[in-house]
Amino acid sequence: MSDDRLPHYVNPAPYAPGMAETLTPAQERVFLASQWTLMWWKLRRHRLAVISGAFLLLLYFSTLIAEVVAPYDLHARHTDYLFAPPQSVHLFHDDQFVGPFVYGMNVTLDLDNMRWVYADNRKQVQPLRFFCTEGDYPGALYSFWNLFDGDFHLVCPAPGGQMFLLGTDRLGRDMLSRIVYGARISLTIGLVGITISLLLGMFFGGLAGYFGGAVDGFVQRLIEIIRSFPELPLWMALSAIMPVTWGPVTVYIGITVILGLLDWPGLARAVRSKLLALREEDFCLAAQLMGAKPSRIIARHLLPSFSSHLIASATLSIPGMILAETALSFLGLGLRPPITSWGVLLNEAQNINVVALYPWLMLPVVPVILVVLAFQFLGDGLRDAADPYN
Repeated sequence: MSDDRLPHYVNPAPYAPGMAETLTPAQERVFLASQWTLMWWKLRRHRLAVISGAFLLLLYFSTLIAEVVAPYDLHARHTDYLFAPPQSVHLFHDDQFVGPFVYGMNVTLDLDNMRWVYADNRKQVQPLRFFCTEGDYPGALYSFWNLFDGDFHLVCPAPGGQMFLLGTDRLGRDMLSRIVYGARISLTIGLVGITISLLLGMFFGGLAGYFGGAVDGFVQRLIEIIRSFPELPLWMALSAIMPVTWGPVTVYIGITVILGLLDWPGLARAVRSKLLALREEDFCLAAQLMGAKPSRIIARHLLPSFSSHLIASATLSIPGMILAETALSFLGLGLRPPITSWGVLLNEAQNINVVALYPWLMLPVVPVILVVLAFQFLGDGLRDAADPYN
């Protein structure tokens, strides 16, 4: 039998004659860029999102070295300086440049109002020390991640002096140090919780969007039931049933799981809507004809197609979890001492009389506001960059 097939020929010329010669290197770089590269280019144009992302990266990095960043150990007590107000940092003393320093404090007890009264002692100039390793002041020693002992700090008080830049609490503990340590819990609880929520959302949303029919109906009814409950009372009820005998680590895990279990419906609906549109595409049909299992089609073909949208949605969900933990701990139903979080610190400021006399106890709310705003700005930038072709 003779072979009458024509030889296969591919024309090496460009589809549009003269097009290759007219492209500039900049245009060619854009045409050949991947989707992730285009997303990064578009995100860089959103200055506020980039600044917010750098701010969040700096905060999360500080949680890894909280012992070094904090000037005092978490549980260090200064019994001679209860409810001490924040000290101001000065550069000049008697018209002479000294460098960063604080004045010493004179402490007196006001028996009429039953409160401590503090005043600057301008005769005591206490220069701040940076990158100090002497460990010659109370509260300098710490256990780094319970692995080894250390005494290195980024900033330290003068020998024999004090440095309470954000004041102290009722036990004489430095508020700045406790806020730095509290960031380790408050920030990580959002990441761990969103991981649980993202996995559940992709699983249930993937099932509903790919199979449809009865599976979709069951998942949608489950989502509607969960979302029909008021969030705060439901968080409070689930937190209240945790045994009081649980240790700090167990309570932290329990609060994280609760926040993750109640936050997945929003992500599941986003995944479902995307999968309903993508499952009709040609690449999905080709995978089905080649015998690919539904789990492989969802995990390897459909979900990666809109992973950028999932990242943006997850980023916008993290602030809600941080606020939820703060609210529960503030009400005394979330994390409890000896765990230190921003919500636990705010729990000590529930008494309006204490806040009126010692307003610096409300300072832990400042990092909460800054982190929530940073996540919102970063999420807006990621959401715009997730579709770089618009």
